[in-house]
Amino acid sequence: MKYIALLIFSIILSSCTQDFGKLTKAVSLPNYMHEVSGIEIIPQSNLIWMINDSGNEPVLVGYNPKTKNLDKAITIENAENKDWEDLAGDNEGNIYIGDFGNNKSDRKDLAIYKVKNPANLSENKTNASIIKFTLEDQEKFPPKRYNRNFDIESFIYKDGNFYLFSRNRSSNQFDGTVKLYKLSATDGSTKAKLIRSDFKACDDRRVCQITAADIDENTGKIALLSAQNVYILSDYKGDDFFSGKIEILQIGHNSQKEGIAFKNSDTLYITDELRGASGGNIYELPIEKLESVNN
Repeated sequence: MKYIALLIFSIILSSCTQDFGKLTKAVSLPNYMHEVSGIEIIPQSNLIWMINDSGNEPVLVGYNPKTKNLDKAITIENAENKDWEDLAGDNEGNIYIGDFGNNKSDRKDLAIYKVKNPANLSENKTNASIIKFTLEDQEKFPPKRYNRNFDIESFIYKDGNFYLFSRNRSSNQFDGTVKLYKLSATDGSTKAKLIRSDFKACDDRRVCQITAADIDENTGKIALLSAQNVYILSDYKGDDFFSGKIEILQIGHNSQKEGIAFKNSDTLYITDELRGASGGNIYELPIEKLESVNN
């Protein structure tokens, strides 16, 4: 009995002193958000907007970090959660849901759902506008395993366009190449244009696969998230986001991180999925005081 009590105490002590690296744990998410795959902040709302990953209900959730409650849970009636991966927002309070997860590079039904002003909705259900698209450089579904860089798990909205970043799943000679696409934010079907395909995050797939993105409207800085790093893009020309300054912020913590959003111009929110007894949290990461490594 003494051994069991000591073991339980050790587990509790370990959980209390868990090392989150340069992250500060803000709150633990409710079990309903066990697979959070995207988060977003919009100026018209004090909530953190979230979605769960593939196979879960097609629900957009508004989480209140102060009360730790799910204040909103809006079912998108004309949508299916095939592989919801990220959220983006605009200055009018609209939220965009990226249903473009494509692990095997075999999907022909990529879509973005536009939810108008979810903060002002009085009901718990709505219909979304649908933007269907394909990637202009993908010709085979699926392509060979060594050429599977068509999974999209992150995007931003900027000046009437979406910008999508690929998560590289190529099997051989992985080099961390991240592709950047541009897509008009209009209803209907269209093609996402390839802008850049020469940025390499790193050559370790466990560290540098890009899983989320966000843009700070005040500074223009773009944050890309991976399991252990945040990449900050700034001082770029036009929409060639990889043409300017690229900084790598090493977090010092490894988990399945899937969501990132600017809380303000100095601080990021980051979320990870629940895996066993770890994860399932919202963290804060101050970006101005962290040591960076120029790419």
